Amino acid sequence: MRINSILTSLLTTVFLTACNSGKQAENAYDWGKLPQQADLNWADSVGSRKQPEGTIVSANSFGAIADSTKLSTEAIQKAIDSCAASGGGTVTLAPGHYLVGALFIKSGVNLLLDKGVTLLASTDINNYPEFRSRIAGIEMVWPSAVINVVKQKNVAVSGKGVIDCRGKKFWEQYWKMRKEYESKGLRWAVDYDCKRVRGILVERSTDVTLKDFTLMRTGFWACQILYSDYCSINGLKINNNIDGRGPSTDGVDIDSSSNILIENCMIDCNDDNICLKSGRDTDGLRVNRPTENVVIRHCTTHKGTGLITCGSETSGSIRNILGHDLTAQGTWSVLRLKSAMSRGGTIENIYITRVKADSVRNVLAADLNWNPQYSYSTLPEEYSHQEIPEHWKTLLTPVVPEEKGYPKFRNVYLSHIKATNVREFISASGWNDTLRLENFFLYAIEAQAQKAGQIRYSRNFNLAEVTLDTKDNTPIISEHNDKCKMQLKSSSTGNL
Repeated sequence: MRINSILTSLLTTVFLTACNSGKQAENAYDWGKLPQQADLNWADSVGSRKQPEGTIVSANSFGAIADSTKLSTEAIQKAIDSCAASGGGTVTLAPGHYLVGALFIKSGVNLLLDKGVTLLASTDINNYPEFRSRIAGIEMVWPSAVINVVKQKNVAVSGKGVIDCRGKKFWEQYWKMRKEYESKGLRWAVDYDCKRVRGILVERSTDVTLKDFTLMRTGFWACQILYSDYCSINGLKINNNIDGRGPSTDGVDIDSSSNILIENCMIDCNDDNICLKSGRDTDGLRVNRPTENVVIRHCTTHKGTGLITCGSETSGSIRNILGHDLTAQGTWSVLRLKSAMSRGGTIENIYITRVKADSVRNVLAADLNWNPQYSYSTLPEEYSHQEIPEHWKTLLTPVVPEEKGYPKFRNVYLSHIKATNVREFISASGWNDTLRLENFFLYAIEAQAQKAGQIRYSRNFNLAEVTLDTKDNTPIISEHNDKCKMQLKSSSTGNL
């Protein structure tokens, strides 16, 4: 017995040592020579801290039927409510296709979508009751999502099944309205007037796990984590590029939320793939809640405008973001930072390392004044004497004083990135001499690009151990920069 005990102890020690060694290896980030090394201790405490446990409840026993022509919303909701009332557990479905409207998952419940189970979202917007939420940076009344976790604790949606949101109807509605609104000078309003159904909403909740299922063809954002803490998104496959070009079909949006883990996901969409947000303009400054402490790892993105994007909703600030061991294939940018001169807030302490990228537009894109046509709201004269919607009034409320709306980007670190078939290596611009990009560090990057790009209005912008091969042999355009160091290995960029 004693020998067995000693052997077990030794094996346990070896196992724990191996695990700790693996963890240390993964967390051995290299940012080059810095004035001060990064403090990433917060990164070990992100993600859901528990999982639902308890009884197994069959939604089929409550009347859910695998018939894509008959709504099973009520039956599945009864199963969820019953499971929660009994102390929590798992709600299951037999294989098949189930037509549903909005479902609301309750505390202690895991909605298990096993392989062979598909939830088909109704295309009738009346099956998604409206309530006040936050949409694209402002709080307003909006339809519920297909899957909703609102003011709950310890919740999961898991399994190898599929949630098909069938959003093409909403896409077509948006493009039609967009054309009409642009002709009237209302580009800034159409995204809010055209109500579309999100795939998943997690709002004001804690310890939520979304794991392993496929989410596709969402009418609007695929997965929004809003005003929530300690959430995990693991192994999701998000495909919004089926059946056409879906507008605003972001993959994952972390919106004024904290301690979030995103890992092992594949995202193909028509807007930002993984996006960090924190509110827009006056309304976002009123809420003033940051997105912070987010880890993104072992994810792959395809079509979409940013592997990792911060903004353009920055009012509550975005900080402490770590992305590592990532792949971008055909994505717009590896790291994209964007805001507007009415947003306010600070993007800071952004760490991206160990990335492979191919066929991307930029390795880094940073713009304090992004997309003015969308970012700024001006009421056309013909509407000045008409009653306008509440959310128009919100969008039109100016930030006072104006300086409160000036955003700041600082403390950004990129290292160990290999990128091929890049259109433009870098596009980074502050606003003027007093509003600069500050403390950017790019280290150990290899990029093959058509153009080198430009850096303007920055302070302490550093490139070290960067190998840049460009087709046109032109240097990085460097204008209005202060205390910047650019050491590139490739002679094609000239002497910077």
